Amino acid sequence: MKRMQIIGRVLIGLLLLNVTTTCFAFQESEKTKTKPNIIIILADDMGYSDIGCYGGEMQTPNIDKLAAEGIRFTNFYNAARCCPTRASLLTGLYPHEAGMGGMVQTGDTEPGPYQGYLNNECVTIAEVLKEAGYYTAASGKWHVGEERPNWPVDRGFDNYHGLISGAANYFDITKAKNDRVKRVFAKDSAAYVPDPNGFYMTDFITENALEYLQTAQQKEQPFFLYLAYTAPHWPLHALQEDIQKFRGKFRKGWDVLRQERIVRMKKMGIVDDDIQMSERDEMVDAWEDLSDEEKDKMDLLMSIYAAQIYRMDIGIGRIMDKLEKMGESENTMVLFLSDNGGCAEGGKNGQDFWGNFWDGDAVPGTGDSYHNYGRSWANLSNTPYRMFKHWVHEGGIITPLIARWPKGIENEGTITRQLGTIRDIMATCCDMADANYPEEYKGAAIKPTNGQSLVPVFRGETSEKSTPLFWEHEGNAAVRMGDWKLVSKDGEDWELYNLNTDPTELENVIDENSDRQKLMIKAYSDWATSIGVK
Repeated sequence: MKRMQIIGRVLIGLLLLNVTTTCFAFQESEKTKTKPNIIIILADDMGYSDIGCYGGEMQTPNIDKLAAEGIRFTNFYNAARCCPTRASLLTGLYPHEAGMGGMVQTGDTEPGPYQGYLNNECVTIAEVLKEAGYYTAASGKWHVGEERPNWPVDRGFDNYHGLISGAANYFDITKAKNDRVKRVFAKDSAAYVPDPNGFYMTDFITENALEYLQTAQQKEQPFFLYLAYTAPHWPLHALQEDIQKFRGKFRKGWDVLRQERIVRMKKMGIVDDDIQMSERDEMVDAWEDLSDEEKDKMDLLMSIYAAQIYRMDIGIGRIMDKLEKMGESENTMVLFLSDNGGCAEGGKNGQDFWGNFWDGDAVPGTGDSYHNYGRSWANLSNTPYRMFKHWVHEGGIITPLIARWPKGIENEGTITRQLGTIRDIMATCCDMADANYPEEYKGAAIKPTNGQSLVPVFRGETSEKSTPLFWEHEGNAAVRMGDWKLVSKDGEDWELYNLNTDPTELENVIDENSDRQKLMIKAYSDWATSIGVK
């Protein structure tokens, strides 16, 4: 009898232990599942004021809806170009610290700040969030490592589908003139060539993202989705029905449209009422000096560019609808931004990269063409600022940033002047996910991030930048300390601007501020030396 009692007590104890363990595991599962989901949407080569909610003429109702339900940043910086910005966004470091001070490289390269792929001294957001219990997926453009083991699935993403390289034909990735544009597509860990029948890259990227959201819905964990569109990066390829929606809307020309934009921007509160517009870029012709034929061609190029953004906006709307159907809309933070300013590549009038403005029978917008919209329209895209992608004057590095997170953002529909940088996104994700940014990962020491979480800003608080901000890319350099910005173009003499009174960098006051100049040059020199800037 006593033996039976002992056995019974043991069985009851084991049962209670099992129930307790199960309950604990359930509580941990529920705790993990209620962490906010995170989606980062990155546009490619889109200017500061192109989208509707930042003053542009384009139809972007879904992006505008994000702004209406979230918060818009007017003083947020990227790293001037695709590769450096993506490296900085993903790692929370300066691009050089992650091995991407320049552009992506293949083959044997010298390890260091310009090696051309992410190094092992950094971690990606995906790697950090995966450790915190997240399902991680990416769809779209990678461009921070062309070869294994430097693909997304090697850097923390459970799933990936998209363009490993920087640019490709939107209708058929196997087509490129003179083989100039390297094209590597991947599905998870294998090279992949999409069927060109009915293929359009922007829609392809959206479809992949929707599949990953469906996968996330079936998992008992929060998710992180990195949605990196190639739109509106050249080549200008768009669906004909989308192009026709915009045909003729840019016939007024860049001079008139820039003035109309800045009026809308002031009315919206994107810029202050007393801001001065930068002058038309010195390499750009006055619109009225163009012939009627040239005006029609330029209207077409800008219409294609707008159509690319419009199709991306449709995709973002589909993503938001999916979140709503999943019941995850309230608990998902969505960030939308661009990797650099408008792109001046392709000449002032957007000529074909391998020929004249009109390359024989290759009509712009089709898969047989390879145009950009040119420096002239990029000057409109960056209204009211100077310069373009690649340079580190404001037009090259300032980006729209929209954050939508119903559970975490107060005062929806507001605009903030809060200063921020691309490196803050890592800190923000760690803060939201209650994730630890590691000192060591897979046996390697990890460089500390100096990014600051944006979560306090979401709550309506002010988060002051306590350290200077630095940029360097291919001989273009800048440092910002408070309202003051020291900047150099193509290795030329330093210029100094007070961005509080002169945000469009029109009045160089370096000669009147010798002490400040010396202080800022030393700060830049010390930073450059510390991270190995050439």
